[in-house]
Amino acid sequence: MVDRSGVDTKRVERARDQMVEDLRKDNIDDKVIAAMKRVPRHLFVSDCVIKKAYEDHPLPIGNDQTISAPHMVAIMCDLLELTPDMNVLEIGAGSGYHAAIISELIGGGHVYSVERFESLAEMARDNLKNAGCRNVTVVVADGTLGHPDHAPYDRINVTCSAPDVPPPLLDQLKEGAKMVIPIGKTHQELYLVKKNGAIEMEKKMGVVFVPLVGKYGF
Repeated sequence: MVDRSGVDTKRVERARDQMVEDLRKDNIDDKVIAAMKRVPRHLFVSDCVIKKAYEDHPLPIGNDQTISAPHMVAIMCDLLELTPDMNVLEIGAGSGYHAAIISELIGGGHVYSVERFESLAEMARDNLKNAGCRNVTVVVADGTLGHPDHAPYDRINVTCSAPDVPPPLLDQLKEGAKMVIPIGKTHQELYLVKKNGAIEMEKKMGVVFVPLVGKYGF
């Protein structure tokens, strides 16, 4: 039995198992690990790089965008502390992989993922459908403006680096809720943002992401 591009299914499963075992070394929550074991990352990459689907680094997906490294997806989901039935906003759908992991973690909740490229949005929709994700909606819009139609959100996941936290995202974040967002251009840092009356921002680690483009982006 083979998968896309002639990749052997058993080989793919072994590679995913190895990816998951490597992530355990980063002290990632078991629920996040389990979600990443269930979601087939090779369905979210281009045919030309499918053999690298479970390697721990970003891969190109077109339009100068990338699918994030598995460890970064795991860390961001871990920081968000996602639980069933949450209403989640994602900025930067890409190929849909990160949204697929979130969808696994929130169960009966829903993910609204905003993507500025129509071609990537279509790709993400197809990939999510093929992976069996039914609780993700991908919309084409300026991600720096968020998605007010379904606000407020329990969690916001930003997968591209901004010059600062876009005000609309703070407005759409529910009181007591959390956001993860990379900030910076040349030197980027991943921040955990909490909205508890005042806005609390905690620097977590240095990162490298594609830029967030839009009214409140670069």
